[in-house]
Amino acid sequence: MIAPHSQPFSVALIEDDEGHASLINRNLQRAGVLNPITRLRDGAEALAYFFGDRPPDQPLDRTVVVLDLNLPDIDGFEILGRLKTDERTRRIPVIVLTTTDNPRDIDRCYALGCNAFMTKPVGYNDFSEAIQKLGLMLTIVRVPHTRP
Repeated sequence: MIAPHSQPFSVALIEDDEGHASLINRNLQRAGVLNPITRLRDGAEALAYFFGDRPPDQPLDRTVVVLDLNLPDIDGFEILGRLKTDERTRRIPVIVLTTTDNPRDIDRCYALGCNAFMTKPVGYNDFSEAIQKLGLMLTIVRVPHTRP
């Protein structure tokens, strides 16, 4: 039996772009991330995942969020704010992965409580390399238990 502190975590990927989601999945796997990845395609789906009725097989306390800011319905800022102000989800690590490099957006994300901010590189090779580096980080990361 695996001790609770060493159990693997899941990744909640909140990304509306199919191409980016596919590249992220593929390059995380190349970096050795074998954790389950749940793809959430928009803000409404993300909020339902975290705050709606949940199946017991995916506890929130073993989750890392990779969040795009530019979503078609509810933007990533609102999702980040909800995650970090709710007692059930505030300790979940959130990595913002988005196309913007606007200093105000970066500052706003950190003010809302994100744990890391990465700008998506434009070129395919640079994007792939950046995600593989993220994946290497995820292979050593430890997540807190968030159950109140």
